[in-house]
Amino acid sequence: MPNARFGVLLANLGTPAAPTSEAVRRYLGEFLWDERVIDVSRPLWWLILHGVILRIRPRKVAKGYAAIWGEDGSPLLAIGRRQQRALAERLAEQFGETLPVELAMTYGQPSMETAGKALRDAGAERILVLPLYPQFSRSTTAAVFDRLARALKPCPHLPELRFVRDYHDHPAYIGALAASVREHWRRHDGERGRLMMSYHGIPKRYAEAGDPYPQHCQATSRLLAAELGLGEDEWLMSYQSRFGREEWLKPYTDMTLKAWGQEGVEHVDIISPAFSADCLETLEELEVENRDNFAAAGGKTYRYIAALNDRRDHIDLLAQLVEQHSRGW
Repeated sequence: MPNARFGVLLANLGTPAAPTSEAVRRYLGEFLWDERVIDVSRPLWWLILHGVILRIRPRKVAKGYAAIWGEDGSPLLAIGRRQQRALAERLAEQFGETLPVELAMTYGQPSMETAGKALRDAGAERILVLPLYPQFSRSTTAAVFDRLARALKPCPHLPELRFVRDYHDHPAYIGALAASVREHWRRHDGERGRLMMSYHGIPKRYAEAGDPYPQHCQATSRLLAAELGLGEDEWLMSYQSRFGREEWLKPYTDMTLKAWGQEGVEHVDIISPAFSADCLETLEELEVENRDNFAAAGGKTYRYIAALNDRRDHIDLLAQLVEQHSRGW
């Protein structure tokens, strides 16, 4: 495909190559060494990471991946490939021409270098970078920027770049989330539990230093609740997946679910708007681990609402973002 008008680079976090301790150790070693993710002093963190964490954590994490691994491999990568293909098809309809769309991970494969070469081979001199993170955080979206810059550093001929920073309040994003919740309610004959909107957490000090992530999560939650017509007592926003001993953004998802069960809340629907594709944090942590937490505390009905994945309305949103950010190309 020579001389494409521009190309699209979809970016997500990453995944181990296999659900094994060795593969998880390699993946975590790359992921947790990123200063955007963990900003502890490098010499000290090297000792902690290689002396403790990478000796203990990979075996436990590998068990989680093994539980969700499918015939087509890691759910995050498999869904990412479906999103890539669906977006390419949607853009061909929208623009009346074929535009190259590639998928890259910040950590692991497919790498930024692999995706960049594919776009270059397609003749794309302009690249729109679309991180699949609705809410901006230094630990996710900014890490994509750093990783891409590192991949481009040895290139003698740089492409023109545009970067989608966030889309946390985009009407089509809120509409797609709301549609997924309504469809979930319909599948259960209109039965509604208290809606928990669970976002991946970050250390509290990142927010205190200026990371706008909590404000973006709050805005998404308020807009989604309003779109669904929920009262203040019918929903709650929380944060999951904390790591280490320091304080992270609150309220914590797991602790809140335990408290709800003990307080007599019987029915919960849970959605994670921060994730554009189902992965370990949704399929294992939310759908299994936190279900057990809620049930053990006395809760009865716990239902996970899937990520937007490759739903048509989600792909339409991504196509809208491409159209809006590529104007003039």
